[in-house]
Amino acid sequence: MRYNYFYIMLDQLFGSRTRVKLLRLFLTNSQEEFYVRELTRKIGEHINSVRRELLHLEKLGLLVVSDRQRKKYYSVNTNFTLYPELKALILKSRLTLEKRFITKLQEAGRIQHLSLMGYFADDLDSETDVFIIGTLPKKHLNALLEEFNKQFGKELRYTLMSPSEYTYRKDVTDKFLFTLLSNPQMVVVDKLNIAKQ
Repeated sequence: MRYNYFYIMLDQLFGSRTRVKLLRLFLTNSQEEFYVRELTRKIGEHINSVRRELLHLEKLGLLVVSDRQRKKYYSVNTNFTLYPELKALILKSRLTLEKRFITKLQEAGRIQHLSLMGYFADDLDSETDVFIIGTLPKKHLNALLEEFNKQFGKELRYTLMSPSEYTYRKDVTDKFLFTLLSNPQMVVVDKLNIAKQ
């Protein structure tokens, strides 16, 4: 309920749901550039409303535009006067969204270990954003991720292992597993005491 209230408040504050989604995407990916069709896919909104909001944010000075190969690329202007304050507000809303995401994951099945990394830890090199050891139906997990991809403005990548697969990989000193565990991450559930190993 608190989550819905927070986003309704942001929609009212910023004037539209599309604008809030664009702000969230740009302010949490300040080093990236996006073109219009890419933005419509990432945030799940109609192209006309995306174009309208981009024009509005460009006129404000929050976005900068560069033309390349007959495409306009948009990125956030980190020198914008209110950039630090807007980023702090969006990051606070992201924390609320992350809490809801974690709750939904925990309700989806039996989780023995859950780490958020990659996107959540601002680690661009990681190939995984969510690492789960447990028993979750893949169909349910994929549907959950599909729902949250649009809200986060990013396609979340996950690694799911059963407890027996994790034990086997650990015993054979699996390179992928140990690379994964050495990545910057936020451990949410750790019933296997992996963080202490």
